[in-house]
Amino acid sequence: MNSRDIERFLAEDEGFGDITTALLPDVEGSANVIAHEDGIIAGLSEAESIFAYYNLVTVPLCCDGDVIKKDDTILRVIGPVRGILVTERVALNFLCRMSGIATITRRCAETAGTVTIAATRKTTPGFRLYEKKAVAIGGGDPHRYSLSEAYLFKDNHLKVISAEDALREKAFFTKKVEIEVESVDECVKAAKLGPDIIMFDNMDVEQITAAVSKLKALNLRGNVLLEASGGIKPDNVRKYAATGVDVLSLGYLTHSSRWLDFSLELDAPD
Repeated sequence: MNSRDIERFLAEDEGFGDITTALLPDVEGSANVIAHEDGIIAGLSEAESIFAYYNLVTVPLCCDGDVIKKDDTILRVIGPVRGILVTERVALNFLCRMSGIATITRRCAETAGTVTIAATRKTTPGFRLYEKKAVAIGGGDPHRYSLSEAYLFKDNHLKVISAEDALREKAFFTKKVEIEVESVDECVKAAKLGPDIIMFDNMDVEQITAAVSKLKALNLRGNVLLEASGGIKPDNVRKYAATGVDVLSLGYLTHSSRWLDFSLELDAPD
């Protein structure tokens, strides 16, 4: 985690200074970060970086990606009490947010079996790097971090340029090309053009299953990756994974996952 991000997040929380903590005596202390529910830990390294910015010593008792249980102590923090309390909320926010994403990603990945679970760009502005990192920690694929990483021609692009022209005009041979489709016929047409990936957008399980079968029947399945996106949630991942696609992308992972609950408990002074 870079120092600019640390400073930005701490400045947001501190404002012009923690006026409450400033009243406390300048004493040394220690604290435990405790999990209040089961899940997958993520954001531990970020939390440590935040505490370290105030020269606090941290002792992690687990690693990002580990399964944790309710009442587990995941991290000890040692140093000036003022520093512990000033950094507490920001560090916990990272742990809560990222662990929540990692936990639901792991659940979806285990349900999907060999089908890849991927994130989308439906992320919190300014926090995408950490949300997508949490997806990876949970066993998912972060997908594109930015618009520059791959060609993805969606419905609005294809209103301005045809799929044929889109593949012909692409500028970088090192970038993969993905085309979005909304029907079986569009899928067959796209497959004949030879993209790297076809995305089924907001198509239901029956439509996607029919499209995959059609590609196989026409010997167009080949090496093209098939991705389903839109309306996919933890409770229907299994059905979508059974359609024959290679990837399921879920905005749910980053826009609807709930936080995992952690607290920081200061030890009683001697």
